[in-house]
Order: sequence, then C-alpha cells, then structure tokens
Amino acid sequence: MKRVILIVLDSLGVGELPDAEAFGDKGSHTLDNICKSVGGINVPNLKKLGFGNIDGVNELGKEEEVIGAFGKSMEKSIGKDTVTGHWEIAGVVLDKPLNTYPNGFSEEIIKEFMDKAGVKGILGNKVASGTEIIEELGEEHVKTGYPIIYTSADSVFQIAAHEEVVGLDNLYKMCEVARNMLVGDKAVGRVIARPFVGEAPNFKRTSNRRDYALDPFGKTMLEYIKESNKKVAAVGKIEDIYNKKGITDAVHTNGNMDGVDKTLEYMDSIDEGLIFTNLVDFDMLYGHRNNPEGYGKAIEEFDSRLGEIYSKLKEDDILILTADHGCDPTTKSTDHSREYIPILVYGKNVKGGAELGVRKSFTDIGKTILDYLNVPNQLKGESFIDIIL
Repeated sequence: MKRVILIVLDSLGVGELPDAEAFGDKGSHTLDNICKSVGGINVPNLKKLGFGNIDGVNELGKEEEVIGAFGKSMEKSIGKDTVTGHWEIAGVVLDKPLNTYPNGFSEEIIKEFMDKAGVKGILGNKVASGTEIIEELGEEHVKTGYPIIYTSADSVFQIAAHEEVVGLDNLYKMCEVARNMLVGDKAVGRVIARPFVGEAPNFKRTSNRRDYALDPFGKTMLEYIKESNKKVAAVGKIEDIYNKKGITDAVHTNGNMDGVDKTLEYMDSIDEGLIFTNLVDFDMLYGHRNNPEGYGKAIEEFDSRLGEIYSKLKEDDILILTADHGCDPTTKSTDHSREYIPILVYGKNVKGGAELGVRKSFTDIGKTILDYLNVPNQLKGESFIDIIL
C-alpha cells in the first residue's frame, strides 16, 4: 500500500517570481533573506534533501551527496495567498484573483454583517496586522463588545474577539454569518476567526483560530483520492482551506511542533492514501510579524524533527515538503510575497539527487501524488513521477 506525506512549510518561499514586481514583492526571497539577516541557519537534514541545491537558493550552501529529489515551482494562479496556493497544489488554478479589500469593506457589506450577526457596532474595518490591531483596538473591544473587523493584502475577512468577552461560540457564529454573505461578487477566500485573551496591553492571540473557506472551484486531488477509497488525513488548517471537501480524517493543531506530532500519529494509524499537513507558525508567527530570527529558529526546529518522520516512513512511502507562497520577514511589508515554492521529495524508492528543475505550476505536485497512488484523474499539471522514482 502506498502513502504520501505532504507537508506545507507555510510561506517558506525561495525567491521572487518573474511577475513579483507587479505584486509589490521585488527582492523578496524568504529563505535566503532570513539566512542573510540572522547569519545563517543550521538545517543539516533539509540540506541533505537538497534544499540548498535548488536553483536560486544561495545562502544554505550546496550538498554533494543529496538524498532527496529537489526543485521549485512557479505559481500559475493569479495571487499569493493561502487558499490560492493550496488549491493550486491540489490541482485548481485561479484565472483571476480572489477579491481583496485594500480600503476596508463597503458600508453595504458592514451593514449586512451587523444586521445578520446581530451586533450593534464594529471596530476597525481596515487593512491591518492582526497583532497590531488587537493592540490598537483590544481595550475598546473589551469595553464595547464590538467585534474587530480587518483584512490584509489577501482575500480575507477577519474577525478578532476576546474569548472571555464575546465567547468562542459567538465568534464562530459571526464568522459563519460572514462566510454565508461573502460569496459571488463579494466573495473572499477565507473568513477567519481570530480569538485572543488577556488584558491591555498584553493581549495574546490563541490557537482557537478557525478558517472558513469556499469550496474549491474545481475537483482537487483530495476528492480523487477519497473517491478511490483511500484516506485523506488533514493536519492543521488543511481541512478549513478545502472546506472539508475530499477529507476523510482531520485534526487541528496548536503550533508547528504539534503539527509534526499529529502527522506522526497519523503515520502510525493510516496505511494508505495522503497525510496532508500545514505548519502555519512560519507564516503566522514570524513571516507576518517580520521576525526573521524567530522564522530561522522555527526552520531549525522543524529540521530537527525530520529524523522522526523518516523513522516512520514505510517502504512505499514518499515525503514531499513544499510551501504555498512566500512571506519574507525582512521586507517592509507584513503581507505574503509572490515567490517560487520549494519541492523536496524523499523516500526509500526516491532517487537521491534527482533534479525537478523549475515546474510551471504547483499543480505538478498534486498530479504526481495521484500518479504515485495510482488514482485515475483529469487533474491539471505535469507529473514528475518518472523523475523521482
């Protein structure tokens, strides 16, 4: 029985795409710029997989004896957000970007939300960093109980609320109201619950975040795998990103290391199909907060766990490490960056040192996974299965 373990190192991009300037991301290179900023990172396992040998990665150093297959991919979809990147990995390419709201949401949208959610007022309604807007408006929120509404350069409608003032259930209900509203011409990729706790000025976001996505705009590799009676186990926010479509088992996580732990648990219990993990701390805690030191340490911490993952790989397993976009913590922007994503593949039957080159679309990952699992499909993309085996 064959298994694929697919881990998305959320936002760990490997250099600006040719059209990065149009997205305001010229000069972005999440991995290299972190290395430059902190004086290098110690990731021997990732280097042995070929991370430093990827074309355009210049700061890790190249390995002579590489045990994995390595390369990188362009993004075919128009966008640089979580939903767009993950959907493309699974085979869905967006010809036009999801709606963004750089000036905040319209009066019409806010009024409809207030009426349907039963709230008397809202705070914010602007583009903001999640931590900064809680610092700015958290105290007023505690006094009024009004939800804090904000967005970013991504297609998101985010609602921040104090767990002890509003309550998690009420926050989630408000998100469901917004999700049901923001479709069609007003659609956003995700509505996100952003709960926090504490007292001013020491508010702290919690791990009770929830993402409410749209159904993918096409059939994904997850659905093909599920329909072939194989398991699709989702770790972290994967279940939310695909709106549960094609998922057979799911678990949410509290940070990167918990994500690795949950992945290892699924490797003990699931014998066939796909284990699909998102490690969000890289993006949420360090990329968006422009913290290269924290980001670098998080990469090192993940690298130190790779041996545990290897130890649970069976004869016919393959491990794929990739990303969904960039989020360069060394630039002025706190938003995602339009970058290539790395592709690292390892397994007992994978050719060490095999070069994947520059793939034209993230969909090549999904196509390869389906081919490896012998699942008939009409997915877009070009499989690299013949290169790696």
